[in-house]
Amino acid sequence: MKRASGLKIMLRLIKELQALLPIMIVTIFLGVIGFLAAILISGFAIVALGALLGEQTELSFMTAISIMGTLAILRGFFRYGEQLSGHYVAFKILMHLRDQIFSKLRKLAPAKLETKAKGELVALVTSDIEMLEVFYAHTIAPIAIAIITSVCICFLLFQVHVVFAGLAGVFFLLIGVGLPLYASKSVGQAGMAYREAFNRGNTIILDSLYGLKEIIHFGQQRKQTVQVAQQSQELNRHLEILKRDETTIAGLSDILISLALISATLSGLVLYQAGTIQLTALLFAVVVLASAFGPVVALSRLANTLGHTFACAQRLFQLLDEEPLVAENPGVDYVDDGDVELKDVSFRYPGQKLTLQHIRATLKRGTKIAIVGPSGSGKSTLFKLLLRYFDPQTGEIRISDRPLTEMATQSLRTLESAMSQETFLFNDTIRANIALGNPTASLQEIQQAAKKAALHDWITQLPAGYETKVGELGSLISSGERQRLGLARIFLHDGVIFLLDEPTSNLDALNEAEILQSLHEYAGKKTVIFSSHRQSTTAIADTVYQIERGVMCEKKI
Repeated sequence: MKRASGLKIMLRLIKELQALLPIMIVTIFLGVIGFLAAILISGFAIVALGALLGEQTELSFMTAISIMGTLAILRGFFRYGEQLSGHYVAFKILMHLRDQIFSKLRKLAPAKLETKAKGELVALVTSDIEMLEVFYAHTIAPIAIAIITSVCICFLLFQVHVVFAGLAGVFFLLIGVGLPLYASKSVGQAGMAYREAFNRGNTIILDSLYGLKEIIHFGQQRKQTVQVAQQSQELNRHLEILKRDETTIAGLSDILISLALISATLSGLVLYQAGTIQLTALLFAVVVLASAFGPVVALSRLANTLGHTFACAQRLFQLLDEEPLVAENPGVDYVDDGDVELKDVSFRYPGQKLTLQHIRATLKRGTKIAIVGPSGSGKSTLFKLLLRYFDPQTGEIRISDRPLTEMATQSLRTLESAMSQETFLFNDTIRANIALGNPTASLQEIQQAAKKAALHDWITQLPAGYETKVGELGSLISSGERQRLGLARIFLHDGVIFLLDEPTSNLDALNEAEILQSLHEYAGKKTVIFSSHRQSTTAIADTVYQIERGVMCEKKI
């Protein structure tokens, strides 16, 4: 992955702040006032000390002490307000970014997401976005606070003597600008490498969890353990690089602060001996300078964190910038459930040979059409084209003589009821999983759909009935039951075109017969298009098409 410049990423992150800019300004204001209050507490302590020792000062001892107490109390309120408003902005932005990510994932699905590792996507929507909280809550405001506070301190020290202001300005720039620029070169690359290793680790862990039974069954525990350990070692190696750089920057900033204080002290002594300033003024300048490095030190140590943050932001923006393979058509329109026409349809996946070649067929309204052929022949690909997960490279698909590419996407989804080879079940109840087909359905409607899928009797025998949890990925029920739940969904969805990809592949002969009978009885005038590699499944078909090496032709029944 090519790394974008830190400035470009930062500007794009700041652009997301537009709606919350007033609150961010409040955060910066409170932060500046809070830091100045903390710094001036030390300054007024020196003034009080000078007054106590009898030196000529503009404030009395008691006045200086009173100001110190007031500033100490106000500092707490200012700090609280800064943190409250800063984190409010951060969490609002993270909510906004999550909405953007999930909206984008929905638009990219399913075509583009098939090629993405699930572990990387999990990391993107969880830890990567969480890392951006550091930028919005602990980076933007601190940068502005450091700049404004440094200018104020330089102006204050200028009132004592121009030498102190000049020294402060030089060391503020070295620590707050020079060190971050120096660190960004190595930390940026290390941060990107760390995030990529982290995401690979997520993928391996997910594979290990989902494939645990297979790992144990085939005795691959040691191999998988070694793989996890190797990935952990790689992650630690990248983390060590980041920590080494962080330690280096911290050490350099401490050295520069020490040099700044030594320079200010020596310069002040020279001025004091020359009679240019009083001892109180010298001590005031040194103490204020010593207290003023907090904001710029925070900047110098941001470089390490920003390496992580910018790496996460780049991955997020790359996803947001991706274009879906199929653009959705907005709105809702009326679509008649007419014939489905395949007009010289050809399709290939990126970098592969033609999967489907010049498919021509008319799938008549209200009939049952079987698509048969060996695994890999293109049956599932044809279903994805009918669902418009992809668009063909050549030719077109029409419903009621209207191209799929011109139909409103929501209307197409309503028109078609689809069931894939692997029915995905959420970690919820049987009722909730069936209701996915129609979230507003009543329990009676859900039960009717289950009866059509030959599932109702089995469900009623369960202790919790329709409220039985199916487990993660449906792990608590059999593959055949998962498939029948998928069939119940499409009955409940009640589209006018049923698309079933291998609907009985996980069923025994008895259950297959029940499902086919249900389709025969309850499909009515719906157009039913299903694929299968079993000859028995085609028994209810009015028309059978054979796909062989991407070429489809009608078979005689």
